[in-house]
Amino acid sequence: MNERVELPEGLGLRPWEMADAPAVREAFAEPGMERQAEAPICSVPDAGLWIGRRQEQWSRGAAFAFAVVDASDTALGGVAVSSLDTRHATGWVSYWTGSAARGRGAATLGCRALADWCFTELELFRLELGHRTNNPASCRVALASGFAAEGLQRRKLAYDGVRYDVETHARLATDPVP
Repeated sequence: MNERVELPEGLGLRPWEMADAPAVREAFAEPGMERQAEAPICSVPDAGLWIGRRQEQWSRGAAFAFAVVDASDTALGGVAVSSLDTRHATGWVSYWTGSAARGRGAATLGCRALADWCFTELELFRLELGHRTNNPASCRVALASGFAAEGLQRRKLAYDGVRYDVETHARLATDPVP
C-alpha cells in the first residue's frame, strides 16, 4: 500500500509522525479546532497521543490519517478516511488545516488525493463527508474535491448547547475526477 502521495504545489500526503506533534498542538489550539479532536489537545504530549491514536488505527486498518505537508515536510493539516465498511466499500472523509495553510489549497488538494487513494488502494466505491452549514469554507473544499452535496441533517451536532445542521456530501469512484 502506497503511504506517501505527492500533490501539486509542492504538497504531499504522508502518515502522521511524532515529529508533527508541535504542528498538531498549534492547529488544535485555534478557536473552533478543539471540537475536531476526540480529546483536548492542550500540550505537545497530548498531540503525541493524538498522533499515536492515528498510527494505531492505521496499523489495524481501521482508519487512515495523513498529514498534508509542504515541501519542507511541515504538517499543514490533515485528511483521513474512517468508518470503513468493506462490505459496502464506503468510508467517511474528514479534513482540517491550520490557519497558516488556509486559502492555499492544502485541504482541497489533500482531500482529492485522499479520495483517489481510497478508490485505488482501499478499493472503496463511495466516500462520504459532512460539514456544519455555518462553515462555508469546508463546503467549498468538499465541492472542489468532487464531493456532491446530497442533503441536510437537521440539528445533528451540538456544541456548547447550540445545535447545528450538517450538509452531507459524497463522491463515488465513478464520478469525474475534479
